[in-house]
Amino acid sequence: MLLNWKSVPEGGRRLKFIGCEIVYREACALAASAPHRVDVEFLLKGLHDLPRADMLAKIQAVVDAANPDIGYQAVLLGYARCNDGLVGLKARQIPLVIPRAHDCITFFFGSRAAYRAYFDQHPGTYYMTTGWTERNQFGEDGYARPAYGMEGVMAKLGLTDPYDVMVAKYGKENADYIIESLGGWQKSYCRSLYLEMGVCDERPFIDLAKARATEQNWEFEVRKGEWSLLRKLFNGEWDQDFVIVPPGGTIVARNDDGVLDFEPAPAPTAP
Repeated sequence: MLLNWKSVPEGGRRLKFIGCEIVYREACALAASAPHRVDVEFLLKGLHDLPRADMLAKIQAVVDAANPDIGYQAVLLGYARCNDGLVGLKARQIPLVIPRAHDCITFFFGSRAAYRAYFDQHPGTYYMTTGWTERNQFGEDGYARPAYGMEGVMAKLGLTDPYDVMVAKYGKENADYIIESLGGWQKSYCRSLYLEMGVCDERPFIDLAKARATEQNWEFEVRKGEWSLLRKLFNGEWDQDFVIVPPGGTIVARNDDGVLDFEPAPAPTAP
């Protein structure tokens, strides 16, 4: 097998988790309860707001920094395909393990099939969890800010500025048009779902999600989340729901239900 995981004694198993802070609470809870050591590292929410190549470069740098001398059996990725931001990511000396998923909402449903079934039955749903609620970045003026500042596409265009700054830059009429256009994303939704993972007292998060849904005149629902996919990732139960990328391999996209796969390292050329 690409990863001789089962031959390693329980006490000697060691993994590195690199993920989006959206799954911060869940990942920390699973790392604490895993039957082996898992070191965790998180990147700021909002990487998908960057150009794809920039997102890939940031994750690749963190993957490359995982020290193989520590004895990691694998690097676990708390990401999905994420708008192809993980496509092209390379395993160096340590294998990579990534869930087969289009986006991180799959993590909280527990499987691609469960997420797809809900998605098909409830179009126009805005999804919320603890991470999506509390991991926003805010400036001193109280406005939400892109986590990666001026690196993001919208920020580079000046479309994340406060209203008064937009007025100074573009004039009131243009600023009003920009605000109205940017607010149009809300028209794509008619309901909100909060996925309750039970990782803490989530009543404040649920109350906030409900209040936001009420403001938008959206239907609101709370549903128990499912830990199975994340738990398998942390416990080393890597079945058909995961891609194991061997050293030298590269993550690639698939245009079917497999979502992701890998290409092995090129064969060495003859001298």
